[in-house]
Formats: sequence, structure tokens, C-alpha cells
Amino acid sequence: MMRLYSGTVDPYSHRCRIVLFEKGMDFEVIDVDLTNKTEDLAILNPYGEVPVLVERDLVLSEANIINEYIDERFPHPQLMPADPVMRARARLYLYNFEKDLFSHIKDIESGEDERVERARKVIRDNLTQLVPIFSKQNYLMGDEYSMLDVAITPLLWRLGHYGIELPNQAAPLLKYAERLFSRPMYAEAMTPSEKAMRK
Repeated sequence: MMRLYSGTVDPYSHRCRIVLFEKGMDFEVIDVDLTNKTEDLAILNPYGEVPVLVERDLVLSEANIINEYIDERFPHPQLMPADPVMRARARLYLYNFEKDLFSHIKDIESGEDERVERARKVIRDNLTQLVPIFSKQNYLMGDEYSMLDVAITPLLWRLGHYGIELPNQAAPLLKYAERLFSRPMYAEAMTPSEKAMRK
């Protein structure tokens, strides 16, 4: 059975939990207190970071690597495109999400006013640039739910928690977010602490 070492409020762990629940697989989630990490996490991942996936003698870290492995190992429903060109585009999108969006979360969590404000603005502006996509399609890669939607969901869920207010023209993006949150398995993939982030 797969085991996922997961942070209870970690957006990257949240991504992996979404994929596991979407696939409807048999797995175990081990909650990790990031302020008091266990010794076995240090053995599994020398960086002491979550998420970490363990399956028999395979140990993987990094959310995107874990999720691609799960997607290839359990191909239904398929979350990465089958076509190599589209798959490459999806990977580029995922890379851009890390650079343009998720890399600023540490600044928001730093609690330093100037860094927090700058990070909020960058995330807000970069998310707003995605808005035109939703005038033509339901999801980021077309009308099918994909790994890109999985990747961005934890950030969209945390907007209020992070104090990020989107402008009025971002209404289609917020409608898209509600579509993601209403997926059948979405609530299952969240920890109680994550559920409490949105009233």
C-alpha cells in the first residue's frame, strides 16, 4: 500500500492527496507535524520536507514527481495528457506555477509585512493573467480536468487565508475555483485544518 507523508496545511501535500483521492486508490496518509518532524521523515527525505510517497522500496519527494508517478502507475482517470506535446506543455505550465505562484507562498507565510504584500501582489497579478482562459474552456487544459487543475487548487483554496483579494475581472477564475472545490472527492482530500481555512 502507498503511504503519503503529508503536512496538514502544506499546499504541496494537498496536491498529492487530491490526486490519490481522484484515483480512488488504496493508500494511507501519515500526517506530519512540520514543527516537530519525526525521525522517519528525516530518513526518508534528507531535506525534511513533505510530501513524501513510499511504496515498497520506492521513496519519492516533490509533489509534481509524486503526482506524475501516481498518474502513470494508475492511469484511470488520466490526469496528464497522453500526447507527448501536450504533456510537455503541461509540465511547462506546472514549472511556471512553481515560479510564478507557489514560490511566493513562503514570503506570505514569513509574516514580514513588506514581503507579504509584495508576494500577495505577484500572486494576484499572475492569477489574474489566467482569467481569459476560462472564457473559452472549463479547465486549464480544455474541458477535461487535469494535473494543472490539481496543482493550482490548493492555492485557490487558500486565497482568503493568505489575504489575496482578486480584482472584479477575475470572476471567471473564482467560478472555476468553485468548480474545482465541488468535485466529488475534493472534500475528502482535505485535512480539518485546511477545511478551516475557508469559512
